[in-house]
Amino acid sequence: MYEFTAKTADQSAHPVTTLTLPLDRRQRSRQRVVLDNGEEAAILLPRGTSLLDDDRLISTDGTVIRVRAARELLTKVECKDTLLLARACYHLGNRHIPVQISQCSLLYQSDHVLDDMIRSMGLEVTQVSASFEPEAGAFNRVANHSHGH
Repeated sequence: MYEFTAKTADQSAHPVTTLTLPLDRRQRSRQRVVLDNGEEAAILLPRGTSLLDDDRLISTDGTVIRVRAARELLTKVECKDTLLLARACYHLGNRHIPVQISQCSLLYQSDHVLDDMIRSMGLEVTQVSASFEPEAGAFNRVANHSHGH
């Protein structure tokens, strides 16, 4: 079984296969996984390490794999009114909801309560299946975090 213990910055490293994971699994630094080719492996990265789409991992024997962000059920909000879109981002962020932000849209993991809140602001929501790469936050590269409040 492969043991992947580090990320490699060498984007030219030829991966032997891929590992497709949703966001919650890409935020775990230690876990057993099944690679996309069916082989079992262990992820043993330094605590707090998160994985992004297209990251490369290297195993103890030098094997390289490429990480893929899995498609997930997401809510998409599109709006040309940047102030209204910023308000939606503010309210989602205030609830510690990971959000992927682009020029005229945002994505978050689907939740009917959040969808209703966004609709009440006058925005339309649609369900999509897409990979999810939320903003990492001001203090770290992990979208979720914990602190007392």
